[in-house]
Amino acid sequence: MQLANYLFFTTQCEEALAFYARCGLGQVTTLMRHGDLAIPLADETMRGKVMHARFEGPGVLFFASDNHDAEPMRGSAHMLILADRGITARLFARLAEGGRITTPLATQPWGSYYGKLTDRFGVQWMLDCTEGGPG
Repeated sequence: MQLANYLFFTTQCEEALAFYARCGLGQVTTLMRHGDLAIPLADETMRGKVMHARFEGPGVLFFASDNHDAEPMRGSAHMLILADRGITARLFARLAEGGRITTPLATQPWGSYYGKLTDRFGVQWMLDCTEGGPG
């Protein structure tokens, strides 16, 4: 068994996946579009938008799509666990571009180098690095 998140967007899925690839999280390994597979469209405005995508990178797996009835994301976050402070800081900065930092990246009372943000697409990310010392 493996747990993987599924992100729902209304129309920005492809843009979000390209952003995550530029951040260095991985790449899209599967992409299907609404209207391509003879599956009836629930809404004609969705034609050509992402019906289903698989995104993979080292230690990263999630799925995503555009849906005419997608609800704003809330109550969940992707948590990335890293072992290098420098990589953690760079990734945090990239993901935060155009987004909102809710917990600045810093050494926390429990000892982790940790920060939380909501990216420009409304997806929450928590980055946690257990390596001590500056990176």
